[in-house]
Amino acid sequence: MKELLQEISRCTVCVPHLELGPRPVLSASIKSKIIIIGQAPGTVVHESGIPWDDKSGENLRKWMDVNKTTFYDPQKVALVPMGFCYPGKGKSGDLAPRKECAPLWHNSLITQMKEVELILLVGKYAQDYYLQEKTKKNLTETVRHYKEYYPNYFVLPHPSPRNNIWQAKNDWFKLKVIPDLQLRVKEILN
Repeated sequence: MKELLQEISRCTVCVPHLELGPRPVLSASIKSKIIIIGQAPGTVVHESGIPWDDKSGENLRKWMDVNKTTFYDPQKVALVPMGFCYPGKGKSGDLAPRKECAPLWHNSLITQMKEVELILLVGKYAQDYYLQEKTKKNLTETVRHYKEYYPNYFVLPHPSPRNNIWQAKNDWFKLKVIPDLQLRVKEILN
């Protein structure tokens, strides 16, 4: 795993497409129990080099009911985005994660993590890649039917503050999904 993480840290496959240059941001261990597969680092995370080191990360930790120490312990939680580097700015926010990363690196990473009990698929990019034709007509419906993806996956919307409107319109998420997520995380980590 150490060699693989070093190889990923030196990756330059997407250099021509990265406005801020390459800086792969991820965390993993062969002992990881939970893998969080998100989108791609934003500018704050690109700058700090720490996965989920922003408001989205704060929200995700609240959803999971874990503290920073637990969240950033790779023996417990692996943080593996769909795209490891900041993809750049688009017209209405950050660009989509680069498509090269997941096919190039995810399988090698995940196969080394033999103790994984749960993979959180955070956002549409991760859900489309891992669930493929099993996704519903949109993210809301995929998340609403989260139990269909047990026991391997737990699907979530992106925890960005931009999604507060979505959460307000879908109160079932806080009432049903979050408590089930917290229970599952506690079962695995305790």
